[in-house]
Amino acid sequence: MPELAVGLLWHAARATNLGIGALTAGNLALARQAAAQAGVAARFTLIGSRETGPPSVADADLSNREITGRYMISPSGFLADVRACDIMLDICGGDSFTDIYPDKRFAYVASTKIITILSGKPLVLSPQTIGPFSRQPHSAIAGWIIARARAVFARDALSVAAVAALAPGVAAREVVDVAFALPYTPRAKTPGRLQIGLNVSGLLMNGGYAGGNEYRLGYDYPALTRRLIEALLARGDCDVHLVPHVLAPHLPADDDGAAADRLKADYPALIRHPDFTSASDAKSFISGLDFLVGARMHATIAAFSSGVPVVPVSYSRKFEGLFGALGYDWLVGAQGMDTDAALARILEALERRAELAAAIAAAAPRIQAGLDAYVSALAGLFREAAR
Repeated sequence: MPELAVGLLWHAARATNLGIGALTAGNLALARQAAAQAGVAARFTLIGSRETGPPSVADADLSNREITGRYMISPSGFLADVRACDIMLDICGGDSFTDIYPDKRFAYVASTKIITILSGKPLVLSPQTIGPFSRQPHSAIAGWIIARARAVFARDALSVAAVAALAPGVAAREVVDVAFALPYTPRAKTPGRLQIGLNVSGLLMNGGYAGGNEYRLGYDYPALTRRLIEALLARGDCDVHLVPHVLAPHLPADDDGAAADRLKADYPALIRHPDFTSASDAKSFISGLDFLVGARMHATIAAFSSGVPVVPVSYSRKFEGLFGALGYDWLVGAQGMDTDAALARILEALERRAELAAAIAAAAPRIQAGLDAYVSALAGLFREAAR
């Protein structure tokens, strides 16, 4: 059986953001399926940011590299690892291939792609959000990279459109978010009382990294969160669980755990779930809920892919793009709803959760088809790289 050295770029084995952990574990599982389908023995090297979170992947045969300034410029660092790979799968943290974040972040994600291409190694953009790009030279650099990638996969139609604008003639293939493939252990439902999960975003509770409604949301997220908690606790027929999905005490503005602790102090009846030990651990817990409201996209994917009625609370077009592609419109849009309308939408969804479950079930074949298409395409790319 031919051997294949596969790089997993911008993944993270110990992500503090369990969404990146879910992407890493999901993409690794799908790449292993593709390798088996291709008849190759794959060895994986994970290359990502320095992280200190719980281990979402702990495979014994997985090598890990941490991207730092020193690693990027060292002759035995990134360039050496790229040259040792036969193919590079780049997931870019799910949504970092854009110019909406600081320039330093773009410089890192772009330079790793450019070095891979100039080294003559096939660069595969694994399913992710691509864009938006709205300024130069970022747009031109992104277009150059996309035009030279061996394959481009997107997780929503908006990203496909962004690729077409950046690199005319390049066909991005729309599949689905690889976190839908995250392994988990289904948990039994609790009889007698509704079990409701609230995935509260520390980032949105703080108004974004810069504060002051950085994402220009139509609703007031902190006010919406508190009013929702009060409405749920007033019912008396449910247990309300706080479900943190970003565990980042070193980044206070982004930490779901800290936001959950503050809410627990203000509303003692809430149940604050202990920090999860992995992305799969979080998904396993979520699978036993009756309903989830979440502002971290991969917490909502964990619910959706385990059949739990869910209302995603959007702050980015990645929500509308992903769930729109699945025909699921039970979400709070980033714009177009004020706080009253958002609260009413969530409470309506809670009462109509059987309809939400039916819509989720109806989307399952589309999700599986997207995952199968990605695995099949990867298998072809692996066979090609092994030759």
